[in-house]
Amino acid sequence: MASMTDRLDFFSRRCAWVNGPIIVGAGPSGLAVAACLKEHGVPSVILERADCIASLWQKRTYDRLKLHLPKQFCQLPKFPFPEHYPEYPTKKQFVDYLESYAKHFEISPRFNQSVQSARYDETCGLWRVRTVGAGAEAGNRSHEVEYIGRWLVVATGENAEKVVPELEGLGGFGGDVIHACDYKSGEAYRGKRVLVIGCGNSGMELCLDLCDHDAFPAMVVRDSVHVLPREVLGKSTFELAVLLMKWLPLWLVDKILLWLAWLLLGNVEKHGLRRPSTGPLELKNTQGRTPVLDLGALAKIRSGDIKVVPGIKRFSSGSVELVDGQALDIDSVILATGYRSNVPQWLQGCDFFSKDGFPKTPFPNGWKGQSGLYAVGFTRRGLAGASSDAARTAKDIGRMWKEETKPAKRPVACHRRCISQI
Repeated sequence: MASMTDRLDFFSRRCAWVNGPIIVGAGPSGLAVAACLKEHGVPSVILERADCIASLWQKRTYDRLKLHLPKQFCQLPKFPFPEHYPEYPTKKQFVDYLESYAKHFEISPRFNQSVQSARYDETCGLWRVRTVGAGAEAGNRSHEVEYIGRWLVVATGENAEKVVPELEGLGGFGGDVIHACDYKSGEAYRGKRVLVIGCGNSGMELCLDLCDHDAFPAMVVRDSVHVLPREVLGKSTFELAVLLMKWLPLWLVDKILLWLAWLLLGNVEKHGLRRPSTGPLELKNTQGRTPVLDLGALAKIRSGDIKVVPGIKRFSSGSVELVDGQALDIDSVILATGYRSNVPQWLQGCDFFSKDGFPKTPFPNGWKGQSGLYAVGFTRRGLAGASSDAARTAKDIGRMWKEETKPAKRPVACHRRCISQI
């Protein structure tokens, strides 16, 4: 039974009844599931905390970014990329594609709606999603809304929040410190000594961009990492892996990829890039660690333009001490330390997601929970995985929608549909 505080809180905010699913997140995952639902005749409402679709791509990525995989593996359901697009679309081209996608399917998210909590109310059998106005509306209680609906689709994705590690002495460093999500171009770092913390795809590409702008990057490589060529004889390495997986077991495909990497890239371990003992595909599937697809950073590492350094011990004013005893004088720090899911911060009373914000049930069955809960975009398999989740989710909800809106059979459910339409 709800407490008196909950009851008063409920009546103090505006309520909106939703015909169809409530989708949290207007990134590629949220757009994909909304489009697939429309194909099944099911309306939906998308809640987005930012003021635009795909805010990660539009506001938290660097200028030189391109899709790392060929476009055919990154398109959303029922809407291919334009034929004139290159094999690896640019950031702008991808954002334009998403804008066209939303326009084509007439998807209009509710922007500046920051979800504070979502929980299933067993008394009425509905989801209650509480939002507050973001941006200019933040802090204004009159902009609090509680959306109530039959289904909840979590589409906030794997990269909702930046990861900022605690580093000893960083507060006293004195120089410029930013996360990779705030990095746009190396132009601001021309002539500077920059420490890039992280050696994933973002860390490697930021170092390459810094070199192109005459900066002097040093890249912290604390863990082992797989580095693969982006293409093999003009063919995408990822596409080759997908093809091989149709005929060969995963462990054998991993061995083939590592052999090709050694053949084309040489021994990267002598440059400070230790390879994990687990193969690249197995590591991606089990731990979500994406292999680095080399776009030219390796050549800069060989030439010494990018310096590879071990883990950090502590920072001091204008310098950093490394675990091997080296001391480097640096001007700026860029944290290419990745992102994480934020689902545990707002989804309440539900054990479908683990503490790290991913479904506990492994792929390919982690898209559906109980009581009308769905997850789209948490497969650790990129946009192709999100599209697959979206299609399954829409088909499942569409089936129930069709049954529950039959006039003679489920009058209670039909009554819920008719309360309001938003």
